Amino acid sequence: MNWGMFEGLLNGVNKYSTAFGRIWLSLVFIFRLLVYVVAAERVWSDDHKDFDCNTRQPGCTNVCYDHFFPISHIRLWALQLILVTCPSLLVIMHVAYREAKEQRHRAAGGDNCRCIYPNPGKKRGGLWWTYLLSLIFKAGVDMVFLYIFYRFYRNYTLPRLVKCELPPCPNVVDCFIARPTEKTIFTLFMVVTTCVCVMLSLVEAAYLIGKR
Repeated sequence: MNWGMFEGLLNGVNKYSTAFGRIWLSLVFIFRLLVYVVAAERVWSDDHKDFDCNTRQPGCTNVCYDHFFPISHIRLWALQLILVTCPSLLVIMHVAYREAKEQRHRAAGGDNCRCIYPNPGKKRGGLWWTYLLSLIFKAGVDMVFLYIFYRFYRNYTLPRLVKCELPPCPNVVDCFIARPTEKTIFTLFMVVTTCVCVMLSLVEAAYLIGKR
């Protein structure tokens, strides 16, 4: 990863965000992205390898694992982080478009011409709508993924023992998940931080509407 470019993007997002937006960005970067990169990937690195069923029937373990883990936590979180951070980049692109348009206008009319955007980063007009829609989209994405996790993993917890009777298993077999307590703790941590991010996005949206 090019950390210099990433730092530039973070500075751009911070520059055009409100105080609530800066708190949201810090929460996403520190408590979600870094936890995901540093710890979560290692916790789930053995989920398939150490998913053990008390049978040697070929294919039974794979079928049971796919049934209880239809989508990996890690891949869901990666997709969630990508989708939830993209709207902030759209705000930066909108400001860059305004700045480029202002430069073309000045080049055509000279320095004494009237500015189209005296402050391209000020949330007025189309940029206000872009920013507001980005907040709604971020909150919506997080809520959708909370529902997906709840749908696939009831109460966001992982049991120590699961029973499986899917073909080609010969009968009801017991399967054991590797480190279920540790995985449950990380899952609940990510769920709580996601809920806080949703609340911050909604509060910021209400702040923007009230300020306008």
